[in-house]
Amino acid sequence: MIGFARTDTSHLARWWWTVDRWSLAAVSLLIGFGILLTLAASPAVADRIGYDSYYFVKRQLAYLVPSVVLVIWLSMLEPRGVRRVGILLFIAALVLMALTLLVGVEIKGARRWLVFGSASLQPSELVKPAFAVTAAWLMSTAKASERFPGLSITMGMYGLTVLLLVAQPDMGQTALVTAIFFAEFFVGGMPLYLIAAGIAIAAGGAIGAYYSLPHFASRIDRFLDPASGDSYQVATGLEAFMNGGLFGRGPGEGTVKEVLPDAHSDFIFAVAGEELGFFACLMIVALFAAIVLRGIARSLEAHNLFVLLAVTGLLTQFGAQAAIHMASTLNLMPTKGMTLPFISYGGSSLLGIAVTMGLVLALTRRHVGLKEV
Repeated sequence: MIGFARTDTSHLARWWWTVDRWSLAAVSLLIGFGILLTLAASPAVADRIGYDSYYFVKRQLAYLVPSVVLVIWLSMLEPRGVRRVGILLFIAALVLMALTLLVGVEIKGARRWLVFGSASLQPSELVKPAFAVTAAWLMSTAKASERFPGLSITMGMYGLTVLLLVAQPDMGQTALVTAIFFAEFFVGGMPLYLIAAGIAIAAGGAIGAYYSLPHFASRIDRFLDPASGDSYQVATGLEAFMNGGLFGRGPGEGTVKEVLPDAHSDFIFAVAGEELGFFACLMIVALFAAIVLRGIARSLEAHNLFVLLAVTGLLTQFGAQAAIHMASTLNLMPTKGMTLPFISYGGSSLLGIAVTMGLVLALTRRHVGLKEV
């Protein structure tokens, strides 16, 4: 435990005594699981495609160091600083997403990445936490001042963000941004008829995606009828859980990573099931649940609408992303290429999740006399 006296008035000491150390510990454990599973899963994937065995390990660690720094630095912000970071990041992410459509690299039929030398960036990973904070500020300000058109601006922001995401196309990130929007919309006490209308529009969008995007329709069809197409990854992932049993085969002893194409990213939970076993997977689920539930509980203590809405949106993104990854691996929903926060390989995902949790930790700190942000 870090040794800070209660009488220490330094910035670091004040941060330590006000930050939610239980959530910080849970995040640290998830990072630990991520390092362990990256070491276990990625060498086999790298060997299979002709890279150096530790290619993905080195790249993940290279992103992990600045991500940890980002979590700590952002968690030291006051709510006013969180708002400013969210707004600036949202504007920057929108510009980068637009550039992606023009000069981005196309991979598997989608333009989601900007390449800078040997590094790449997926701007949609950054737009999610930025949207959550910016929408929370607009909604809370609209509640405080009826003349401020915060709701209209938020709906326009949402429409623009979804338009850029669908153009890539990226239905997974679209679903997460939609979940953030509706969660904050609901908690903010917006009219129920608008919520119902939004749900109807979202349902219509999903139906439209099914008939206009062949790869989206294929995933739905294979989930409803596995015999209708290639279900190799899902079947292999489920077999990994059966092989792992209660206690797993041991770190590095699994075989699924040798045959599963996305074992280090989209199906890393299957590697955890085989090598660490049921109880370790249950612990991972418990860590995600603890972070979400504790964060919401701490935000209620602030008695501040902006804090409540922002934390709700950020943790909706965090929890929904984890749930989608685990549910698709277990064949509880159609497969979706979604990373498991802090655990899956992916530099942009790691940076985006670091921003999310840094902002959550900042907003759930003990702030004396917090009223306006």
